[in-house]
Amino acid sequence: MALKPLTSVFLSPLPLPHSPSSPFPKFPTICRKPTPVLCQSQARQQTTPTSDPFVPEPDGLGAAAPTRGDLFLEHHQSVAASEAVSNADKKKKKLSGSWKASAASACYGCGAPLQTLEIDAPGYVDPETYGLKKKHRQLRTVLCGRCRLLSHGQMITAVGGNGGYSGGKQFISAEELREKLSHLRHEKALIVKLVDIVDFNGSFLARVRDLAGANPIILVVTKIDLLPKETDLNCVGDWVVEATMKKKLNVLSVHLTSAKSLVGISSVASEIQKEKKGRDVYILDSANMMAQKDPVAAAAQRYKPIQSAVPGTTLGPIQIDAFLGGGKLYDTPGVHLHHRQAAVVHSEDLPALAPRSRLRAQCFPNFQVAFDDTTSSRIRSNGLNGFSIFWGGLMRIDIVKVLPQTRLTFFGPKALSIQMVPTDKADEFYQKEVGVLLTPPTGKQRAEEWMGLESERQLQIKFEDIDRPACDLAISGLGWIAVDAFSAGRSLTTTDSDLEETEKQLQLCIRVPKPVEIFVRPPIPVGKSGGEWYQYRELTEKEVEVRPKWYF
Repeated sequence: MALKPLTSVFLSPLPLPHSPSSPFPKFPTICRKPTPVLCQSQARQQTTPTSDPFVPEPDGLGAAAPTRGDLFLEHHQSVAASEAVSNADKKKKKLSGSWKASAASACYGCGAPLQTLEIDAPGYVDPETYGLKKKHRQLRTVLCGRCRLLSHGQMITAVGGNGGYSGGKQFISAEELREKLSHLRHEKALIVKLVDIVDFNGSFLARVRDLAGANPIILVVTKIDLLPKETDLNCVGDWVVEATMKKKLNVLSVHLTSAKSLVGISSVASEIQKEKKGRDVYILDSANMMAQKDPVAAAAQRYKPIQSAVPGTTLGPIQIDAFLGGGKLYDTPGVHLHHRQAAVVHSEDLPALAPRSRLRAQCFPNFQVAFDDTTSSRIRSNGLNGFSIFWGGLMRIDIVKVLPQTRLTFFGPKALSIQMVPTDKADEFYQKEVGVLLTPPTGKQRAEEWMGLESERQLQIKFEDIDRPACDLAISGLGWIAVDAFSAGRSLTTTDSDLEETEKQLQLCIRVPKPVEIFVRPPIPVGKSGGEWYQYRELTEKEVEVRPKWYF
């Protein structure tokens, strides 16, 4: 019998699984998700909280994500709230009710977080009012007790000492503000910089480029209505632009504005609306010039920020609903500049430093002032040489060597008297009259505590053109002195020997309180004569393209 091939018995082909004639049972397919495997380094990174306080849990993506301004506002108020709660007694918290600072629980006048524990501190609201407003969700309409007093004209500063409450914990220094606003240079924002024309150099925030970075800046010059009559604003606008260009900032435009008449405020609002392009807008200025916040107050439709002459009026960021479209407006605390006169005088003397009416030039020598015969003859023969001039109790200028025709013109607050005495009697005169005739400081008690004029600066001023002032001496926080080497309106004449004797160089000595700074700058063209001697600089085509425009 023939054997069958093995392949026919053992190696017969099996049917495929999808074959309907398959004799084998089908088993269901079970699909399981793969178990994720995390290494230890990844797990640690996920569980470790971020060290950046400005990066919270994401609240949204894209347009719904919170802006850097929102994070800055929430972080500032949460830190202040946590400090207040940690320092408070637990029993007081039960009686007054605990509270948590949020974007809505801040005083709309100063930006300080609302609190019910420290009566003398900014942001205080009585517990009954706080509870009622919180119940009706109206905390954004609350004005703290300090702001109410400021709105009624009382001088209550948040600086420790100088008439402020003893702690001074809510006051913000220049270093703290720069640290809190340091994120601005890393994001897209629009900066609105406020500058006082009466104190241009003193109120111009130093190192503003470190804050703004490459972000565009709109420069708003305030108090333009205080300049002397018949001032040519074309010359003033060109002078401001020239001074701004030297700081190498990305300035889009310069606006001359008036605090009383609100002239120029509408153009500032239009420029902000045009240039913001969906970005957040930040107001930067120094702490604090009277009526300096007019553009901010004009932008707020309701619940306007408080304005006063007290340094440190704004103590926290204030969000202002000023735009119908995207972007928000933030009023930031003013930077406290130690080199201004407002940082050294008593809070009750601050109104004397704020001019309230149009500036009037006070010239020396002034032959309309009654001098004795010896002083008058000395001035007519030798000019101001050997005399000292006091500007209140805040400044003394000794005339060491000038031309017989040299004239000094003072521009500043009228409340400060200007007195001229011989230099050899100046020390005795100051010790006798400070606090009495020379104010501020006001009163004998403050005069005894007064630090005096400790800082001394020797100046050698060169001049070339006798048809225009040589320079301005700007006293930070006070005003400026125009130094006219040769006064054309005088009856005396200048000879070549006079010019050779002075070598076209004037010698002056200025004394001020220790932290106050003195700026030597090109003369600002004010009054009718300013429009006559001011000269416009010829510009190249490249300078015309990058030069900002100014508006009034």
